[in-house]
Amino acid sequence: MNSFSGFLVIDSRVLPEIYNKVLEVKKLIAGKQVKSLAEACKISGISRSAYYKYKDYIFSYEEKYTQRILTFYAVLQDRAGVLANVLSFFYSIDANILTLNQCIPVDSVATVTVSLKLNSEKYNADNIKSGLAHIDGVVDVRVLNRE
Repeated sequence: MNSFSGFLVIDSRVLPEIYNKVLEVKKLIAGKQVKSLAEACKISGISRSAYYKYKDYIFSYEEKYTQRILTFYAVLQDRAGVLANVLSFFYSIDANILTLNQCIPVDSVATVTVSLKLNSEKYNADNIKSGLAHIDGVVDVRVLNRE
């Protein structure tokens, strides 16, 4: 028998109800709408053991596949407003910043690593890199990771 261990896209209406309830529990917990896992399971009508059985294998399509995550490395001039302009640019393209690490400036430049989630299909790593490169005070930009 051929064993398939990949992913499938299946309409949730044909799946057992437990799968949707596990997603509901995950959303309640992530949104801090409940104080505990037990409370989330009670609200959703499933046992904690059922949740633990499936939690690492069930994701909404949007959660698993439509998140476009990019990581950029940039060298910025050490002057007021440069980082703020970079962050404003990310806001203008409807990107959520997931992480931001800035090093202490050395020789009048500071390195910054930013991971972001793109919410729009209009942008890709190349045109974001180009947009960042045109910001006054950005010395260099590199794409480190594309998911």
